[in-house]
Amino acid sequence: MLIDFVPDVAGVSLAESSGFLKAPGGAPANVACAISKLGGKSAFIGKFGDDEFGHMLVDILKKNGVDSSGACFDENARTALAFVTLKKNGEREFMFYRNPSADMLLKESELNMGLIKQAKIFHYGSISLITEPCRSSHMAAMKAAKEAGIVLSYDPNVRLPLWPSADAARDGIKSIWNYADVIKVSDDEVEFLTKGDPEKDDVIMSLWHDKLKLLIVTYGEKVKTVDTTGAGDAFVGSFLVSLANNPSIFNDEGKLKEALIFANACGAICTTQKGAIPALPTSADAQALIKSGASK
Repeated sequence: MLIDFVPDVAGVSLAESSGFLKAPGGAPANVACAISKLGGKSAFIGKFGDDEFGHMLVDILKKNGVDSSGACFDENARTALAFVTLKKNGEREFMFYRNPSADMLLKESELNMGLIKQAKIFHYGSISLITEPCRSSHMAAMKAAKEAGIVLSYDPNVRLPLWPSADAARDGIKSIWNYADVIKVSDDEVEFLTKGDPEKDDVIMSLWHDKLKLLIVTYGEKVKTVDTTGAGDAFVGSFLVSLANNPSIFNDEGKLKEALIFANACGAICTTQKGAIPALPTSADAQALIKSGASK
């Protein structure tokens, strides 16, 4: 979890922006808040700087109904920051400040394993794989969840500026690929990981592995947006709520379609407002959008 600084005027570069809005962000935290806002139960595990921003972020988790007992603080490192530019088409550019930030320094001994083992689903990204000790902590958490029979959900959330190189990102993201039960990737990420055409089924299916229960590909930029920040996380969060409520979804195409329509509605609503967490929808918002779409 980190703080995104978003220009207060859309469609300008970071250099051109005269002011920034402070927005809580970080994909797994967004997902946790999305789940809670939709009436599900979620908890977040991560490390923050023992600074104003770190305490502010943990307060935001609490205010959004997320269990923060897995959060810890580092006295010697700062909370991560990112400057995020909204370009004219609503897409984003990132500039990160983490050298190293507290989230990168999460140690295995600081993991709240009890929290992991009581979950139905353990969701994670790939940014925690970039540096030690966070990478080893990520692997230990994943292993504990797997051994407890928990569903593993992976959204790689490719952020190339954070990796040493594109190849390092590709290798790092794929290094844990075969552990996941559910993987969500965007079409851009399919293209990056496969170096192929994300519109082609055989390219997408090259990402399938034998233990995988579901591979979801999103095509977000086909939508007219104000701000795409958090749209994928709203989608993932709402899908995971449906999955937690009905684990048989993997074997029931009707229920799966219903869950994906609901997830799409949540993702779409999230793009109509700036910032990720403030734009997360309620269940009623999503149902209203689905209803209005069906009546047209």
